[in-house]
Amino acid sequence: MVKGSKIKETEKVNKRKEIDKITKKRQFLFLPMAVVVLAVLAMAVGLLILEHDYLWKAQEMDLFLSSTMFFKQQMVVSGGFLSWIGSFFTQFFYHPWMGVTLLAAWWALLVFVSAKAFRVPIKWLTVLIVPVALLLMSDVMLDYWLYYLKLKGYFFVATIGTTAAVALVWLFRLLPERYFVRSVFVVLATIIGYPLLGFYGLMAVGLMAVLSWRLTDMPMLHRVVTTILAVVCIVGIPMIFYRQVYYQTNIQNIYLTALPLFRITKEYPSYYLPYYLLVAFYLLLAVFYNRGDVKAAIAKTWKWAALQVVLLLATGWMVCHFWYRDQNFHKELAMQYCMEQNDWEGLLAEAADLKEKPTRAMLMMKNLALFRLGRLGDEMFYYRNVSKKSATDIPVIMMQVVGKTMYYQYGLLNFCFRWCMEDGVEYGWRSEYLKLMTKCSLLNGEWQLARKYINLLKQTKFHKEWALQQEKFVGNTKLIAKEKEYEPITHLMDYKDILNSDNTIAESYLMLHLTDSYSNDPLMQELSLIGALWTKDINNFWPRFFHYASLHKGQHIPLHYQEAAYLYGHLENKVDISGMPFDKGIETTYKNFMERAQQLSSLGEKEMAERMYPEFGHTFFYEYFLNRDQQMY
Repeated sequence: MVKGSKIKETEKVNKRKEIDKITKKRQFLFLPMAVVVLAVLAMAVGLLILEHDYLWKAQEMDLFLSSTMFFKQQMVVSGGFLSWIGSFFTQFFYHPWMGVTLLAAWWALLVFVSAKAFRVPIKWLTVLIVPVALLLMSDVMLDYWLYYLKLKGYFFVATIGTTAAVALVWLFRLLPERYFVRSVFVVLATIIGYPLLGFYGLMAVGLMAVLSWRLTDMPMLHRVVTTILAVVCIVGIPMIFYRQVYYQTNIQNIYLTALPLFRITKEYPSYYLPYYLLVAFYLLLAVFYNRGDVKAAIAKTWKWAALQVVLLLATGWMVCHFWYRDQNFHKELAMQYCMEQNDWEGLLAEAADLKEKPTRAMLMMKNLALFRLGRLGDEMFYYRNVSKKSATDIPVIMMQVVGKTMYYQYGLLNFCFRWCMEDGVEYGWRSEYLKLMTKCSLLNGEWQLARKYINLLKQTKFHKEWALQQEKFVGNTKLIAKEKEYEPITHLMDYKDILNSDNTIAESYLMLHLTDSYSNDPLMQELSLIGALWTKDINNFWPRFFHYASLHKGQHIPLHYQEAAYLYGHLENKVDISGMPFDKGIETTYKNFMERAQQLSSLGEKEMAERMYPEFGHTFFYEYFLNRDQQMY
């Protein structure tokens, strides 16, 4: 009896130990799920915090209209449905937190669908962070391609397309293996998937062909038939659709529809890296589907845990490495956001907070803000006025960044409208273009045209309210003249209205236009004087300076205008400046500048400029003699 009791007690203890082991193992298996959830949240939060203005600009560079016509326009190319639904979700970046939440939800759905399609064990669930990281990488490594992309809905297209492709693979695996059902499904998936999903439909069919060789319930004959059909469909069906339906697509791109084309004057293959890796990842999932030998090789907990830690670290490094974090790019976006809100003080705060040389686009926005606040003549050179090229390999022109808006803000409405129209045809219509064209039409008094663009914007979700506000200005020039945003621009339209070529160099054309302008409107005339300062043309400066003085009798002449007059008076001695009421400090500053320049005359101009900038960089004297490295584009 005693022995029997001891045996039973031992069995109970062993059972408890086994139960405890199973419980601990199950609890440990929940760790990968927690890691996946936290990783997706971390990527979403990081995207929202670091790229708030970038995401806002993304929806400005896109357009979604809730109309049947807009849907039909997207469906004229394969993958058009994907672009349509991608644009639908992109519009929510108007409130970045809302767009990021939706994007993270799609990422979570992709993880779930991938796990089901390829039967990924829970303990290997962290592997599925990789495709999400690649999709994030495709969004944050764009740099200035943001302005050149022709693929609508770009920020959601890859995520939704991949999710749909993997869902098709999941459905393929679940189908019964009788009467060649899976083989027939491959054909149907291509016929339906290619028009709707473009490349991602073909990707799904390719994965089905690979997976067919890993499914144990498929006979060899079925595998061979399925693979042959998949290859024939991938090659042939896009060609048939091209000949019969999608003849507007370039034949070179019929297999790549719904993918972005990183091509301007040449191809930029490095930007396709996330897409290469994404396809390779899912091919590996298909190849290693149900591979028991691999599972056995790393069956020990410490082995697969260590491997996944390494994988996560490598994935994190990859995303951080390719994340485009150029400060000037992000400053440009922040300044554009302030400009859209007419927050000129906020724009100047961004311009003052710099760690490196700004771009010319930043300088133009800074000068616009100072002009709107009436401080341009006193503070223009108190901000860093040297410039550098944009940190990108692609040939960026200012017209794509802020050129159109600068034309609008300085009263060249027809140039703004013309470039919005041209780029709308070239890159697709965008919310930003329609809003600028609405404003230009209102200021030009083209009421029917204004109504046309207002009615289009009323079909959007987040720009509808703005469009409704603009309706009150149609036919009401007096109300336009009182509007906070429009009133200053009405003063800048006193010029001979002609439309010629600017050679895409917006800044140079704009300044030359202002220099050649003559007006009795104080605001317009001051800009003419600013143009003369920019061109450093002494003969143009003097008549504009004296005209400015006559329009502002009894008022203090801004500092930089005085500096220019004092400098030019001493350089040529053609104009008697002895009776001009210069501020006391100008003569001293000029004298110190010339003495310091004489002391450093043995140095090269570049080194001299660097030495003298801390003391004199805020003066027109420095601007005239030493600020020559201007990267106009």
